[in-house]
Amino acid sequence: MATTPPRDVQVLTIAADTEVLRSRSWNRLRFEIEYALERGTTANSYLIRGDRLALIDPPGGSFTDAFLTSLAEQVDPTDLDYVVLGHINPNRVETLKVLLEKAPQATVVCSNPAAKALEDLLGNAQPAYQVIKGAEETLDLGQGHQLRFLPVPTPRWPDGLWTYDDYTQVLFSDKFFGIHRCDNPVYDLNWGDLLEDRRYYFDCLMAPNARQVTVALERLEGLTLRMVAPGHGPVIAYSSRETVQSYRQWSQQQRGQELSVTLIYASAYGNTATVAQSLARGITKAGVSVESINAEYADPDEIKTAIEKSAGFLIGSPTLGGHAPTQIQTALGVVLSTASKNQLAGVFGSFGWSGEAIDLLENKLKDGGYSLAFDPIRVKFKPTEVTLKYCEEVGTDFAQALKKVKRAKAPRTPATSVEQAVGRLVGSLCVVTTQREELSSAMLASWVSQATFTPPGLTVAVAKDRAIESLLYPGSAFALNILKEGQHLGPMRHFLKPFAPGEDRFADIETDAAENGSPVLKEAIAYLECEVANRMECGDHWVVYATVTAGQVLQAEGKTAVHHRKTGTHY
Repeated sequence: MATTPPRDVQVLTIAADTEVLRSRSWNRLRFEIEYALERGTTANSYLIRGDRLALIDPPGGSFTDAFLTSLAEQVDPTDLDYVVLGHINPNRVETLKVLLEKAPQATVVCSNPAAKALEDLLGNAQPAYQVIKGAEETLDLGQGHQLRFLPVPTPRWPDGLWTYDDYTQVLFSDKFFGIHRCDNPVYDLNWGDLLEDRRYYFDCLMAPNARQVTVALERLEGLTLRMVAPGHGPVIAYSSRETVQSYRQWSQQQRGQELSVTLIYASAYGNTATVAQSLARGITKAGVSVESINAEYADPDEIKTAIEKSAGFLIGSPTLGGHAPTQIQTALGVVLSTASKNQLAGVFGSFGWSGEAIDLLENKLKDGGYSLAFDPIRVKFKPTEVTLKYCEEVGTDFAQALKKVKRAKAPRTPATSVEQAVGRLVGSLCVVTTQREELSSAMLASWVSQATFTPPGLTVAVAKDRAIESLLYPGSAFALNILKEGQHLGPMRHFLKPFAPGEDRFADIETDAAENGSPVLKEAIAYLECEVANRMECGDHWVVYATVTAGQVLQAEGKTAVHHRKTGTHY
């Protein structure tokens, strides 16, 4: 039986007097949607040794013991002069508390929002602080290491802070420019192979904050980036220019969408923020932009401006002491006085023992004459993987509803000759099915084609807003069920119908299980067991290339069903 590698810390010098301590886990860390590729992760911390010693970004609590053991092998904790925090959360505080017990003399360098959060999170064990309030503040470590601090707040990380070392020209970027992937290479030598992971990380974490990301990138003007040292993934030594340019391009794509949704929330312990992140992921993958607003740090005018420009809005809150936080109540007042009754709305939240804040939001919006596009999402304690997938599907449905309203208002135009000609392309009617632990999904597919002989391989086009899309990344297994002519109408109708978020796609469908765990339709004429090898972004679809690992003909007699269309503008 294979054993899981233990968590360890990899140490390497990356620049003059600068080391990275990569806390590594090959297991997926649960309850965060950006870990869904299941390639493990690294939590990167950095040591700079000048006349004074600075530690940048200690990892979260799951790495506390391994990290502190490795740190003690590099330096005596009592020699630490500074601990620099790119952001803070309850998970990172677990390590910080133990670290400060060993290094009580260390000064914590962080943004003003982080310092305020630490007052509550650290309780009586308050260290000395150097609070960064602007972009002109520096810290001289000696031996040429002059650290420059750049506040980069986003709704998810309002305390975001970059650190730039003028001497080594290294940018310590914390949450920006990272990926979740655990392997041995410290650097991005094969940076092209990491592009998909980097895009996935951006889509999950940064796309809903595209406006703030654009502002942050402007902070790089005038800086020479010899290297980017992110909080997760390899150190970027070979593709810093390409990575920054990709962030610019992806942010512009998000901000250029025709429709937008305002997503307002507050989060006490990070759970409501994680739900908001999943909703945003579902919305953005459907081609609608998101303007995320953390009500704890936003002023009413910012909320008002966003609501006025959006086609719909979502508002989420934790329940604290049986109530919604004051900032959410203020934001709700702005929404009620600003939003049009024609704007679609939604409510979500998390709670420990009760959910009065969610009830408040729901009742106030309904009393105000707003239509809720879905039943309020109520999450008790931490959201599970199934819950997060449900939230993503809710977000996609919300975006599709907005697009449907827009299409209904647009004048109809007849199909052009080109569109009619494209429609004459035909493809086999198939059903793609997959199962990963508790998650399963399926979709009807007709854009399917054999692609290679050796190894046997095929391509299938998957629309970006399909629920199954997030389960079809490289390494994922699925089954391609090929339908039989004359027996295809039943499965076709079933898998064409709109499914509610979280609805079982296989209810009333007879299936067996393939060797790779994917459902096999008993009505299929044949099936292929496949593994995703690669995928390419193509307009509003992903083209997935998969190799065939097994297969079987279930009905020797009969022909494959083919899908005929009159226009190339829809399926």
